[in-house]
Amino acid sequence: MAVINVTDKNFEGEVIKSDLPVLVDFWAEWCGPCKAISPIVDEISNELDGKLKVTKINVDEAQDLAGKFNVMSIPTLLIFKGGEAVEQIVGAMSKDQLLEKINPQL
Repeated sequence: MAVINVTDKNFEGEVIKSDLPVLVDFWAEWCGPCKAISPIVDEISNELDGKLKVTKINVDEAQDLAGKFNVMSIPTLLIFKGGEAVEQIVGAMSKDQLLEKINPQL
């Protein structure tokens, strides 16, 4: 499944009402660590297709969502399960480190 770009308009349907756990990547175009982690997030999206939905939110375009979930620095990744944020990951990290956080939520 391709990574889904989420905005204020489709957040509820794509994240809150998802039947699958959802990884939400809060990022910005100007953020170096965000660009570093982006290919890893894409790989995880492909590898966990059918088990995990992966979405990205540009904080410059969705400041209300970033504020709602207390995103203070980026990249911040949240894992939602059953409409609730159950895990928060801040900063760039390796694929193995990310999967250690994601796998228990699947």
